[in-house]
Amino acid sequence: MSDHEFIAIIDSGVGGLTVAREVMRQLPGESILYFGDNARCPYGSRAPEEIQAFSFQMIEFVSKFPIKALVVACNTATAVVLEEAKKRLPLPVIGVIEPGARAAIGVTKTNRIGVIGTETTIRTKAYELAVKQLRPDSFAFGLACPAFVPLVETHRQHTEEAQKEVERTLAPLQGLDLDTLILGCTHYPLLAPLIQEAVGPKITLISSAEETASEVSRLLGGLTDGFSPGKALPLFPPRHCFYTSGNALSFQRIAEEWLGFPVEVESRPLEKLYQS
Repeated sequence: MSDHEFIAIIDSGVGGLTVAREVMRQLPGESILYFGDNARCPYGSRAPEEIQAFSFQMIEFVSKFPIKALVVACNTATAVVLEEAKKRLPLPVIGVIEPGARAAIGVTKTNRIGVIGTETTIRTKAYELAVKQLRPDSFAFGLACPAFVPLVETHRQHTEEAQKEVERTLAPLQGLDLDTLILGCTHYPLLAPLIQEAVGPKITLISSAEETASEVSRLLGGLTDGFSPGKALPLFPPRHCFYTSGNALSFQRIAEEWLGFPVEVESRPLEKLYQS
């Protein structure tokens, strides 16, 4: 693997694949190293101390590879560990909260913005604070949706059960006159059709994936291998590597459905997390 420098993406499970797909689209010459902590997912109801410990275990793992940037694709982990990770690592570290807030501010017409996320993300008010910092006169309302991540992790996002759960959970958003809704968890875009149906067509859904990928490109600058007119092709074609602490076959099914191409997934049990 010495021929490649990777953009590392870590997440509590499969949700960060939404970010990985967008990074691949915007930077097609880049190699991606992905680790999903599916065995301990979801993170959203865990204590901050646990989230921090688990996140830095993943960071320890991906740091054994030649990486040029780290994306903390989990919103919950971003809220808890991003600033500390930036201090510890000598490379660009990108979270998903600030990019998501910027994207919402860019499209809202009424400044009435909703945020749905895990219990920890909503409890920290990380998105609301980011939105207010960008536009102090905005209205931001957060709603925890703890049932959404398990639906995605168990591949039930296409079921009638998921539809009913999404409608029930999002009912408190009715009557708030929102025009924009931030999907404040990277798992949630996999439920986007159900979420859109529940909130109605007048509300614009915001996934932070596109803005996060743009942030990666901006921070890496000339270091990226993404193609551009007049730029030479990279010496080596991109190589994407996927690891999970959980069931590799389950991860593979979801990854291939979401990314649209065959992938190989290696399971790294938690007791082997530090082994290269």
